[in-house]
Amino acid sequence: MPKVKTNSSAKKRFKVTGSGEITFQKAFKRHILNKKSKKRKRALRKDGIVGPANKDFVMRLLRLK
Repeated sequence: MPKVKTNSSAKKRFKVTGSGEITFQKAFKRHILNKKSKKRKRALRKDGIVGPANKDFVMRLLRLK
C-alpha cells in the first residue's frame, strides 16, 4: 500500500501547538496598510486559532485524524 500524503498547502499554512490547538496566520496584512488602523494591524499580528467547526477538517488535511 502507498503512503497517504499530507495536503501540501495545509502543512504550509497550519501549525499544531503543544496543547493540540491548530494555529494559522491571519489574512489582510500584506498590502494596502495605510487605510487600516494601528489597532487592526496589531491584532492581525497574532496567530489565529482554528475554531471547533473547522478543526476536524484541518486535522484531516494534516493527517492527524
